Amino acid sequence: MVGGRIAQRSGVVAWRGMTDQSATPDLSGRARRHLWMHFTSLGAFADSEVPVISRGEGCYVWDQHGKRYLDGLSGLFTVQVGHGRSELGQAAAKQAETLGYFPVWSFAHEPAVELATRLAALAPGDLNRVFFTPSGGDAVDTAIKLSRQYFKLRGEPARTKVISRTLAYHGTSIGALSVTGIPSIRTPFEPLMPGAIKVQTPYRYRCHDCQHLDACTLRCADDLELRIEMEGADSVAAVFMEPLQNTGGAFAPPGGYWKRIREICDRHGVLLVSDEVICAFGRLGHMFGSDRYGYQPDLVTFAKGVTSGYSPLGGVMVSDRIAEPFLDDPNTFLHGNTFGAHPVSCAVGIANLDILEREDLCGHVLANEARFTELLDGLRDIPIVGDVRGDGYFRAIELVSDQATKGAFTPEESQWLLRGFLSPRLYEAGLICRADDRAEPVITLAPPLIAGEEELSFIASTLRAVLSAASVELAARRS
Repeated sequence: MVGGRIAQRSGVVAWRGMTDQSATPDLSGRARRHLWMHFTSLGAFADSEVPVISRGEGCYVWDQHGKRYLDGLSGLFTVQVGHGRSELGQAAAKQAETLGYFPVWSFAHEPAVELATRLAALAPGDLNRVFFTPSGGDAVDTAIKLSRQYFKLRGEPARTKVISRTLAYHGTSIGALSVTGIPSIRTPFEPLMPGAIKVQTPYRYRCHDCQHLDACTLRCADDLELRIEMEGADSVAAVFMEPLQNTGGAFAPPGGYWKRIREICDRHGVLLVSDEVICAFGRLGHMFGSDRYGYQPDLVTFAKGVTSGYSPLGGVMVSDRIAEPFLDDPNTFLHGNTFGAHPVSCAVGIANLDILEREDLCGHVLANEARFTELLDGLRDIPIVGDVRGDGYFRAIELVSDQATKGAFTPEESQWLLRGFLSPRLYEAGLICRADDRAEPVITLAPPLIAGEEELSFIASTLRAVLSAASVELAARRS
């Protein structure tokens, strides 16, 4: 990479001050002029080059200048089987030759039937019905609507409220954004859907109730019951939670947490929706995150890893119990998407499941999990590393101003640390990960499931070098 610095907006890296325009200048210039990049400050590119990722292979991607980067975020928690898997492209091409598109509005087609059957066999319990959507956000909206209509058909029309955790991210459409708890991305679009209630996140590192105790008190789980009782159980339709929460930095549930959540939902007749858009398909070493933590959801939302990102697809796994009222004619779930269950995407999903199972990528994650933990835990001696957490191939490092007090950075320090120092240094060192400050500052890691010792060691050594340099620089700035 030539010259310049890197800016970051909402976890998205951008090159600033690039001077080498010899490689694909037209492409970068046209991107700056015409492409509206997601969660990106367009002004960051007013006088600079837009980075263009040109190709990928395995755990790596290359930019327009030919520089290689380890994709430590799997694109966006998505590319489970790695980049450049030709069999997935071949599956798409083969399906397009036979049936490139047809909706599943009162019709079925073979790829949708085959993939739904495969998913039902893999899902926990009696999640035997699959409603396909184009994306994860669409899946969350679908689950909201399905939960509401389910209770209306059961004669409980007042059950319309949905509960989720503070800080959690569930999507950007108005319904999914209402379930999302991140103030900075909600505020510009308010008022949102009414009846979206928030409860405590299992954040042991900073928990006021139990951070200094030997074990979790499960107050974070009991907060759900308190809110259900406050709202009135007969007004609550569903609870939306990720198995391991992304926003805030890979919050793994404490022991007993999911058992308590399931008991609370059962006691009050509330549906439990496991949002596994990130956690399913091997990310945590199991096909579904709920398998990892031993709980039975009523619905599971999924996307991302179902096709490893090679074609857009999402969906909702639905238990037989929830589907039952819709089996009585003329009851109809009044919802659908033009591109839901797209035949090409479903064909890619089938081929992707073939790879996950044939190469035992869930087993590969579990086999390497302890080593990943060891490597990242080794970073705890760096002064700005406060906490290291997560499971499987989904990890986060929380950064602190002071380890002893868990002190937070000033806004100016956080801005400098994440965007002025860490993002450019990590990128220059050849590592793509996510530096995020939607809660406390964290670095999030989610490498492709095929990553092994070489890739995991590179992640740890690169983080050690860059975080150590940041600690020294921060101390110098304060002196």
